[in-house]
Amino acid sequence: MAEPVSAPLQVLLVGLGQIGVGYDLQLDEASIYSHARAFDRHPAYRLAAGVDGNPDSRAIFTQHYGAPAYATVEEALAAQVALDVLVIAVPTPAHGAVLRAVLAARQPRAVLCEKPLADSLEEARAMVATCAARGVALYVNYMRRSDSAVIAVAERLRSGAITGPVKGVCWYSKGLRHNGSHFVNLLEYWLGPLAGHQLIEAGRPWHDDDAEPDVQLRFERGNVTLLAAREEAFSHYTIELVAGNGRLRYEQGGRLVLWQPAEAAALAGYRTLAPQAQELPTGMQRYQWHVADQLAAALAGQPHVLCDGGAALATLEHVQQIIDESLGRMSA
Repeated sequence: MAEPVSAPLQVLLVGLGQIGVGYDLQLDEASIYSHARAFDRHPAYRLAAGVDGNPDSRAIFTQHYGAPAYATVEEALAAQVALDVLVIAVPTPAHGAVLRAVLAARQPRAVLCEKPLADSLEEARAMVATCAARGVALYVNYMRRSDSAVIAVAERLRSGAITGPVKGVCWYSKGLRHNGSHFVNLLEYWLGPLAGHQLIEAGRPWHDDDAEPDVQLRFERGNVTLLAAREEAFSHYTIELVAGNGRLRYEQGGRLVLWQPAEAAALAGYRTLAPQAQELPTGMQRYQWHVADQLAAALAGQPHVLCDGGAALATLEHVQQIIDESLGRMSA
């Protein structure tokens, strides 16, 4: 856990929908899935205010967290809301507009933006450039990177405790940009830069300008086949990596992470997977709290694993290239 700063960091949360507030309102108190609950619970922060155009969402936010809520960013800024951290949790097409409105008037220390960074590369590049020019740290909420099991896997891959190169399969759904980018970014964190891809099947369109292709991804430390599931059937977010010394299973969207090492078999010269797998402790029940904790570490000048704006832009550039190729093949 990051060391608390002397004075709490003031958080302006723009977007009071599901990821902003709603995801954990019906869950037990131990679950932290929303930005509001994460920043409210973490000792390094204070929820200064929220912003949302929906009056019902504003009322729910104020009822649960006791902080004021405004209909627009401009109203919040006019009220002189304290602001160290800007959290952008509005729909993706509005990310850039919120960022520009806030930076035109104020200078937060950091921005935490929901994924994907933007719905176009032009907008995403402009957001990264604007934050860089203003000296504002920009991070994108690829929240799986902050989980303890994910960090442990990254350390094992980099130290050679999991031997590469690896081969793997990853299942995603709800669009490559919208949801698949979570797993592309996670695999980049584990396996290094994405070096190339090969489209296997164009798949189907998803919400007009997104797509659900099957694609082979080539990373610095291995290859992974990304396959689209049908979300309307059931949610299925799973990664399997086969290494030189065992198998990693990332199941249930990260709620179960298993390492199954290879061991000597009964027959000389053969190796098999151990009967029992090692379960790596995860923190997915409190995943958004861990993001807030990593952000506190970053702002304290400590090591962190958050995805910064440049890395998120690289993920989006790769994803958009695949989507363009997929949609082009569908229309041919």
